[in-house]
Amino acid sequence: MNRLVVIKIKDLLERNNLSLRELSRLTDIRHATLSELANHKRQNINFQHIEKIADALNITDIREIIDLVHKKD
Repeated sequence: MNRLVVIKIKDLLERNNLSLRELSRLTDIRHATLSELANHKRQNINFQHIEKIADALNITDIREIIDLVHKKD
């Protein structure tokens, strides 16, 4: 596989001046789950999580949350 799906949690936190704890509180997603997503340690993502993040941060374009990048070897 040459591509990797990336959840851009760190970018979102920076752009919105939030901590993981604040995002967790806003979205009702466990802090540990957000941390795993931010550090690319989670292989699966729940679509409801994407929806909750989008709602909490007023995001209308999913590309602000998810990206498809070339995998570094």
